[in-house]
Amino acid sequence: MMRHLRVGIAGLGTVGTAVVRLLDRHAQALAARTGQRIEVTAVSAKARDKDRGIDLSRFAWFDDPVALAASPDIDVFVELIGGEEGAARAAVETAIAAGKSVVTANKALLAKHGMALARAAEEKGVALAFEASVAGGIPVIKTLREGFAGNAIERIYGILNGTCNYILSRMETEKLSFAACLREAQELGYAEADPTFDIGGFDTAHKLAILTALAFGTTIDPDAIAIEGIETITLADLEAADELGYRVKLLGVAQKTLSGIEQRVHPTMVPKSSAIAQIMGVINAVSINADAVHELTLAGPGAGGEATASAVVADLADLARGSHIAPFGLPVADLAPLQRAPLQMHEGGYYVRLSVHNRPGAAAAIATRMAENGISLESIVQRNVSGSRAKAATLDPVPVVLITYATYEKTIRQALESVVADGYLAEKPQLIRIERE
Repeated sequence: MMRHLRVGIAGLGTVGTAVVRLLDRHAQALAARTGQRIEVTAVSAKARDKDRGIDLSRFAWFDDPVALAASPDIDVFVELIGGEEGAARAAVETAIAAGKSVVTANKALLAKHGMALARAAEEKGVALAFEASVAGGIPVIKTLREGFAGNAIERIYGILNGTCNYILSRMETEKLSFAACLREAQELGYAEADPTFDIGGFDTAHKLAILTALAFGTTIDPDAIAIEGIETITLADLEAADELGYRVKLLGVAQKTLSGIEQRVHPTMVPKSSAIAQIMGVINAVSINADAVHELTLAGPGAGGEATASAVVADLADLARGSHIAPFGLPVADLAPLQRAPLQMHEGGYYVRLSVHNRPGAAAAIATRMAENGISLESIVQRNVSGSRAKAATLDPVPVVLITYATYEKTIRQALESVVADGYLAEKPQLIRIERE
């Protein structure tokens, strides 16, 4: 008789219900591939009577997800509640303590408590699987943990938030403002009523923290990530990028440097010719630079019920096969403490947009400040003023765009402080890093 893997799911939102449907749809194929029948036997959610489009009568119901996690009638606990504390954390800890493997899509929980949970899972001899926590349906966790075992990774970076990528794509292609594109994203369900977690870069940072640990064999330290969101990006920045041969993306970047691991989340200009620049809309992509394969880019749906459920079911299939490796590729005791490389020592090119009072000598003074700080300029362009503003061009501030050659973050910021102090600027400078191929 074929064995059964009994699954309990906590959280029956878009992803949870999609997991149930996928397991139903592919039940025979999964049994043939894994040697076990993967069956949901119990569930937990906030509202029992809500119509979710699936038959819940066949499952045992738990009002309390922690009680579900402790139930002797499940073998695997699937946590799809979300949040770094509260019921999600308590339920996962309970499941592990009860000797059950855990599958989760909760990047916030892993970013804050991943090391403690992984250590507890190792001690109990159970799995902690989280393919769905980063980039939805893209199998980047398995790729890093298993597929790149024969590589030394130098850099990993990517588009890890579909909401931000949708907004930037729409701004560029439709010439719309940030505010208009955000409203559109909210109407379509891509952005929450309070979009801060997405557009502020925090969602990307949680995912980057997990990828960094897997890529470089380090402990997780989400506080070591420098974070900037896309709120300040304007149509003028996207138009300038287009003219210069770039496209603006919100990237999460982790790379080895001589001073440690540099982790940063920020809007970035990438060459239009690069693979990452071709990713538009709500799609996610992750690029990995390594010594043996050089560069590999994975792209696909980074969110949505079925895409994320696909990753959850992939983890369940691994457990059904008996595949069980350390959550972060190495035992927690063998993970190196994260040595943080300060962002001030980041070296690269920069795009700078200045709103300059139209006074004689302003452009020359700006160039002088750059030179005083040892910054070489690839270009300095005073952008044209057109339309109704043209007549007032002699009075209005004019946009000036600078592109620098490689310099340090600390240096460009010092130079801009001097420019601001000179009194030539009408507003705060816009600074966007450039990632060249």
